[in-house]
Amino acid sequence: MTIPNDKPTFSLGATVATPGALSALERAQRTPLEFLARHQAGDWGDLCSEDAELNDTAIKDGSRILSSYELGEDKLWIITEATDDNGKRSATTLLLSHEY
Repeated sequence: MTIPNDKPTFSLGATVATPGALSALERAQRTPLEFLARHQAGDWGDLCSEDAELNDTAIKDGSRILSSYELGEDKLWIITEATDDNGKRSATTLLLSHEY
């Protein structure tokens, strides 16, 4: 079981969002920062335990990290890319699940 931390557990790299994600956040009167903070702290949202465990492992091995959060009628995904050859994550994207 994932236990969120009070501080970031990995870097996000450049952060971008799709227009659809920004519109859904606005409709729900929520901010991208609150979901990015949850994602970066290890609160993976509405993932099954198997996917949450994959994220926990990804923090250590540098693979891709995915969080999923209910946002009214929409599902917001946050994806942080795998690390590059230098051990850095290039980007984190906020998007709606149907935009993937």
